[in-house]
Order: sequence, then structure tokens, then C-alpha cells
Amino acid sequence: MSGAAGGAVAAAAAQIAMAVKASGTIVTVEPEAFLAVLGRQKEPLVVHATTRLARKRYHYLVSYKGLAFVTKSATALALPKGAEVVLADKIWVP
Repeated sequence: MSGAAGGAVAAAAAQIAMAVKASGTIVTVEPEAFLAVLGRQKEPLVVHATTRLARKRYHYLVSYKGLAFVTKSATALALPKGAEVVLADKIWVP
């Protein structure tokens, strides 16, 4: 690539790199592992969103020791007692 096309690709790569830096470390896990992370906290703050494209999906996000753990499930997760839940319109992961 050369010229404008090469510059556009480099700019896009730089934007992606900045988005990753800004988002920190995101760890995608299976629902069972997500629930295990929640179990390690006394009063976890869980962000929850539901999508309805072809089928209903439940999305969850929680912070633990500086990492953001995310999961999605076809069924609602049974969150532990004491969990504070924030409902979101959407959870976006880069």
C-alpha cells in the first residue's frame, strides 16, 4: 500500500491501538467462570445488558483486581446476594 491508502490503514491501526489502551484489560470468560469471579467479591458491582437480535442474550461485566471480566449467556445468570446491578442499554467490548 502506498499514499493515501497506506496512511488510512496506519490511522485506523493507531485508533484501534488507542481504543485498546483506553479500555484497559478485558477478559472474556464463560458464564461459570464469571460467577466464580463474582463469588470472590463481597458486594460486586455488575453491569448488565440484554440484547434481542436473532435471540435474547444476556451480557454481564464486572471489575475485579484491575481487570474487566465480561460474559454473555443465553439465559439470565443467578447473581450472588449482595451484588449491585446497573442496567445498561449495551455493553460494548472492543
